[in-house]
Amino acid sequence: MQIRLAEESDLNELLEIYNYSILHTTSVYQYEAHDLEWIKDWFDKKTKAGLPILVSLDKNEITGFITYGPFRNWHAYQFTVEYTVHIHQDHQKKGYGKALFYRLLEIAKTKHVHSIMGGVDADNLAGIKFHKKLGFEEVGHLKEVGYKFNRWLDLKFFQLRL
Repeated sequence: MQIRLAEESDLNELLEIYNYSILHTTSVYQYEAHDLEWIKDWFDKKTKAGLPILVSLDKNEITGFITYGPFRNWHAYQFTVEYTVHIHQDHQKKGYGKALFYRLLEIAKTKHVHSIMGGVDADNLAGIKFHKKLGFEEVGHLKEVGYKFNRWLDLKFFQLRL
């Protein structure tokens, strides 16, 4: 397994992974797949802001990615970030998410991040277990805040204080 910073040449693979999450899971509360222009803009904004985007690879194939961004945009929240991780559907439960997270954690510490937040669909038991194994604490349960696949979705927030 290799982990490195994402490059612009990775964007098609990142888009494929992210769009799968949008169209087939409740890990992203969106309905429509994005296009290459959208992910290029996303990548450029993250890069310009100095926010990390990491990819995991197996035999030069991208297996997943992780990044973080502002939790809220007000200045007093500057030491809290919200992260997201997406693993290709054929590479889940192989340790990529954990490896990506620990590398992201190393970066976060150098940037003086104090808290990392993660949002998880309340029915995503694997995602909840993943966060608890990493030392996150459940700090909130928002009821029926999303609607996807013809049903209301609850969102749980998890926090890791560094």
